[in-house]
Amino acid sequence: MALPMIMPALAHASMFKGEALDTVANVMAWVVLIIAPTIGIAVFWLVHILPEKIAEKRHHPQAKAIQTLCLLSLFFGGLLWPLAWLWAYSKPVLYKMAYGTDRAEPEHGAAQQAPPGADSAAELRQLRQRLTELEARLAGGSSSREA
Repeated sequence: MALPMIMPALAHASMFKGEALDTVANVMAWVVLIIAPTIGIAVFWLVHILPEKIAEKRHHPQAKAIQTLCLLSLFFGGLLWPLAWLWAYSKPVLYKMAYGTDRAEPEHGAAQQAPPGADSAAELRQLRQRLTELEARLAGGSSSREA
């Protein structure tokens, strides 16, 4: 009676058998060889451009330099990424001392503004009118002084 308790039970390596086992193995191979590395590379890339996106959102004046550091970090295996992260969150003190603000104007907003010289004809008319007024004042002021 004690002998069946001591005997090991039959062990199975998988709950699948035959064709089902082959199908599961094929699906796992595709996931491990194709899908997982693709997702891993995409996540690695998204994490590495995070400081760049933060800098753009915060209108950091050195956003382009942070973007360059993020790209360099991709080539150096992520070693420079913590520096880019800290730089994106830093407050540009020297930039504020030089330019009076710690925020940069967004570059895409410059494209929405009218190009220089778009209404230069109207501006030229205003300047000529102003010049005529000043000449009239000057002529009127000099004649009253001479009298």
